[in-house]
Amino acid sequence: MKATIDKYLGHVLVVLMVLMTLDVLWGVLTRYAFGSQADWSEELARFLLIWIGLLGAAYASGQGMHLAIDLLMPKLSPANQRKLTILISAIVILFATAILIVGGARLMILTNNLGQLSAALRIPMSLVYMILPISGILIVYYKLHELSQRLSQSKSS
Repeated sequence: MKATIDKYLGHVLVVLMVLMTLDVLWGVLTRYAFGSQADWSEELARFLLIWIGLLGAAYASGQGMHLAIDLLMPKLSPANQRKLTILISAIVILFATAILIVGGARLMILTNNLGQLSAALRIPMSLVYMILPISGILIVYYKLHELSQRLSQSKSS
């Protein structure tokens, strides 16, 4: 199942990048060729960048490509390395659950109840903020998958 999620998430990220590239090119073209940038292009680029950043963080987490400072890990025994990896994954799961999933869902509900719309596109801001719980769920899934892999490796060794 992880491979399927990886594949679809990768495709979504590519589509979002293509859309952002086309949007920015359109904004530059309208600014320099017509003397006035399309009102909506800058806002759309900003929203796409938010989505790409958060979905990209989830994807990087799932691929083990996230930023890490590896000073302590090489100095530990293999058993302690596993323990530290489990602790780090648990902290990431806690953060993603509390901030991204719960906090993001509360932000979505609040902006939806207030009826906030974006300035230029006039779309509900809750749609923009929807990416917070989505990326949080993906990060939690990836970390739980990583933990189950680690635990099954430690049982077999």
